[in-house]
Formats: sequence, C-alpha cells, structure tokens
Amino acid sequence: MYVLCSPCILNPVLRADGITRPSDLEAFERVKTRCNAFGIEIIPLPCPETLYLGPDRIPGTFLERLDTPAFYRLMDELEEQVREIIVKRGPPLCIIGVNSSPTCGVTSTWYGNRDDEPPRRNGRGVFLSRFPYIPAIDTLVFARYRVYLAAPLFSDAERSYNLQVADLLRKNLFEVYLPQETGDDCNTRKKEEQGRLFSANKNALEDADIVVAVIDGADADSGTAWEMGYAFAQGKRVIALRTDFRHVGINEQVNLMLEQSAAVVDSWEALLVAIQSPMKMRDP
Repeated sequence: MYVLCSPCILNPVLRADGITRPSDLEAFERVKTRCNAFGIEIIPLPCPETLYLGPDRIPGTFLERLDTPAFYRLMDELEEQVREIIVKRGPPLCIIGVNSSPTCGVTSTWYGNRDDEPPRRNGRGVFLSRFPYIPAIDTLVFARYRVYLAAPLFSDAERSYNLQVADLLRKNLFEVYLPQETGDDCNTRKKEEQGRLFSANKNALEDADIVVAVIDGADADSGTAWEMGYAFAQGKRVIALRTDFRHVGINEQVNLMLEQSAAVVDSWEALLVAIQSPMKMRDP
C-alpha cells in the first residue's frame, strides 16, 4: 500500500517563502507517523512550482505566476511521470495534498482573480486536478487519525460492540484508544485505581484528534456524555454513532446538547464517511 503526496510534506523547504507555520510542520510529521504506523509507503509527487520558479520563491497565485505555456508543458511532463508510477505500482490509496496550494490543493487553491471570482477557489490545484480518478485528502485531515472511542462498557454486549467498532476504525488506518482496553472494565476498582483510570482517560481525550462516541440506548451513557462535552470544549471533532432508531423529540435524535456538539451518524458506513477514512475514499 502506498500514497502519493505533495513533496513539501517530506521536504518543507520546497514551499514558498514565509508560508509554513509550526502547525503545518506538525501536520507533516503526523502524516509520516500515521503512514509508518500502518505500513504505508509515501511516494512524493514532483513539485511543479519548485521546478518552474525555483526553491526560493515568494507566494503567489496560479494566474499571477504559473499561467504560462511553459508551465503547462512542464505539468504535461510531470503528469506522465506520475502515470508511469501508477502503471508500475498500481493505484495508490490516495493523494495527500496541501490545501491552498495553487498546484497541490485538495479542496481549496489560490487560483487568482478572474472576473468577479475570489482568488481563493474551491477544488483541486491545477496539478492534482489532472488526477480526478484518484481520491485526494488534505494534509490536515490525514494528520488527524488518533481516535478516542467513548462508549458504555458495562456488559458483555457493550464491550463486544466497542471492540468491533475499534477494529473497524483500526482497519481504516486510525489509532484507537478504547478505555476498556486499559483496565476500565469492572466495578471492583479501589480509589487509587479510579484516579489512575480517570487521569489516563482524560489524558487520552486531550491527546486525541477525534472522539467517536457510541450513544445508543434510551439515553446516552453519562460517562460517554461527559467525554463528548470535554472534547467539544477543547475544540475537538466529535462524531456520535447512534444506530438506535428511537428519537427523543420531533427534531432530535438524542439529547439536544449532545446532538448540537457532534456529528450524529446512524451506521458504520456513515461513520467511515464522517471520519474521512482514506480506505473508504477509494471505494467505488
């Protein structure tokens, strides 16, 4: 398994002067860590901007600096190189791009002013747009892969279900912290152990990129609700999995505060879409 990626993820000096923030460098490292953890080889794409403008360049839009016949010819040559890689190795899992890049943006790109359109546009950059048949994911999205799985764990059925959800996420290239796997699985704990588990779970919540919460039942489990609220207060993304068809109100699936602080999905399939699984992106 391999991914194609913007070359600046592996070598940030390829980026235009002054645009790289510490958060970008952290995301680049997370991309490499995730790929290493799941045995995914990283193949860098060629960098059209660096080859055309050189490594020491000021930021600019496509229309300002790249909209020339010479640059189109260069992209033709580089596209052929990438196609040769795909023919030799087979289709990649996905392309990991860098949003706002005029060439390697995934969902946004600095294209430039034309007519009344804003300089920043939705859609792929001019180089990635040459590979519409390959799923693409932004660096910041791919870098968010550490999941805290919040769920009730008080019966064999609940613990078995949690393990199935955790297994699904791991098979989709997510690292999962599941409290029941760290000893939070019985009612015979002493005070010291309760404190240890609280600290361990709280620290894991703080380290997580995403919280997936199982909220089936007539009412959401209180511990799960606390974990959702704590994650939301920290600005983390919360995805609530509710396969229970009961609703608590005419327009509410669950408690108002939980529903408004999370993306509620009703199936494993919808969970994979919401969490932006790279494996799901390549499904037909």
